[in-house]
Amino acid sequence: MRKKPYMLATDLDGTLVGDPSALQRLLQHYENSNIEVELVYITGRHFASVSSLIEIENLPKPDILITDVGAAIYTTEKLTEDTTWAKKMHINWNPERIIKLASFFPTLQRQTLPSTKRVSFTVDQNEEVVKQFEKALVEENIPHKLIFSSNRDVDILPENSGKGEALSYILQNYANEDVKVLIAGDSGNDIDMLTLGHPSVIVGNAQLELVQMKNHPYLYRATEHFAGGIYEAWLHFYK
Repeated sequence: MRKKPYMLATDLDGTLVGDPSALQRLLQHYENSNIEVELVYITGRHFASVSSLIEIENLPKPDILITDVGAAIYTTEKLTEDTTWAKKMHINWNPERIIKLASFFPTLQRQTLPSTKRVSFTVDQNEEVVKQFEKALVEENIPHKLIFSSNRDVDILPENSGKGEALSYILQNYANEDVKVLIAGDSGNDIDMLTLGHPSVIVGNAQLELVQMKNHPYLYRATEHFAGGIYEAWLHFYK
């Protein structure tokens, strides 16, 4: 895979996806500007789900795909799983213990997933039960990373995963040292990548947890929604 001078590292649902005309405007800008942009999709979806989304939304094929909130990375033209990252994700990862512990919290509704790269639940606007579950995980000494987003989604990940960790790995191993990157997101599971210290954008339709997020020097708050917000930020940082 040839390294490119620019990189767009973006969440999909609610960020790149949501306004087809805005998406085309962004992609047309890249084409008209004759710049090479490495596309990195970073999503909470699993591989089969995001593959379906790419087809349905007619998205360009990514150069790199990060799925399951950072628990899996796929590279090369065939999008094959990065085995080094996969081995790292298996260290101290015990989804069976997490699932067993979650059974004591009936308001947590487990999501059906094709693998245990992550363990995910939905909860009906009940932050207190999420805090209690997190406390129980810590008390049971279960290595993990818990991410609560959109006041609904609870993702339990391997302790060294997350979108930020996965993107840092990509930047270290698959990008030019001086790559010009823009990171885009709309919800709480994007926070750790939006705070890496690179040019980043919170799109105008972002969830409340990002509206309340602290500013940093390279964080741009777009007024446009979805891909329109990415385009707005791209012009702000790179013209």
